[in-house]
Amino acid sequence: MTRSRPSLSQDLIWRLEALGLDLLGLFFRLMPVELASTLGGAALRLIGPLSGAHKTAERNLRIAFPHMDKAERDRLLVAQWDNLGRLTAEFQLMHRLTPATGRVEIVGGEHLRAVAQSGKPAVLISGHFSNWEVMAAVIVHLGVRCDVTYRAANNPYIDARIIETRRRYGVTLMAPKGETGSREVMRAMNQGVSVALLNDQKFNQGLAAPFFGVTAHTAPGPTRFALKFGCPMIPMCVERTEGARFRVTIYESIAPPNTGDRTADIEQGVRNVNAFIEARVRERPDQWFWTHKRWPSEAYAALEDEA
Repeated sequence: MTRSRPSLSQDLIWRLEALGLDLLGLFFRLMPVELASTLGGAALRLIGPLSGAHKTAERNLRIAFPHMDKAERDRLLVAQWDNLGRLTAEFQLMHRLTPATGRVEIVGGEHLRAVAQSGKPAVLISGHFSNWEVMAAVIVHLGVRCDVTYRAANNPYIDARIIETRRRYGVTLMAPKGETGSREVMRAMNQGVSVALLNDQKFNQGLAAPFFGVTAHTAPGPTRFALKFGCPMIPMCVERTEGARFRVTIYESIAPPNTGDRTADIEQGVRNVNAFIEARVRERPDQWFWTHKRWPSEAYAALEDEA
């Protein structure tokens, strides 16, 4: 999609925001990885609870874990801000957080090595766990040619910096989300290139499927790609083991059977995705991206009615 030309004032604001990001990046890049990660976590533990996103995270926890007591919910709120702050700092240092540095353990790597050796595409799916950028580094490390989909930043200067940061740790194939990105992915998969998608956020035009027992709308794109190309839909997860060290686990395919009933097959694929994401969140609720408004408005309205 072509961006419209911004006004001079908007362009100035964007440039100042990008400058701020550059200074933040320089600040963290001058530090050892562990120190930068620790400081990032400490900063958001302090600042995060003052933001509007804190209320969203708190309401999400109430929807997902309705019987959780307030003390545990408050503990998780602090922990998820710590993780998000660490991610913010670590993104500036991703070239130091690859498997080659010894900071990333890989479990189930044979699943992606098989994809790399086959020359055929696969659909790789995950969610916003821990430092999700680490998963892209693992995909590159294991030799899989892969388009990583992403939502372009509203600020084009920041978007360019994000792309450049990803290139520094080996991610060179990127496709924007949306219709244009879908066309790019289809062309790439026809040439044997895999696609990686984070499939855990609200998609208003998506299919309704249970997520923590509550209806949530999920993008059916990954399942459609898997069915169209007859390829595996391989889920991945990253968890923070300690500080700026990680474990990435690659699982067996959860692609639905291709029965010929396209509607039913896609619905089953979306259910498989939601079930996988939910299981991983339950394992490490402190490391999921709780500040995103995942459920429909009615779910949040019901919380207000209970209050």
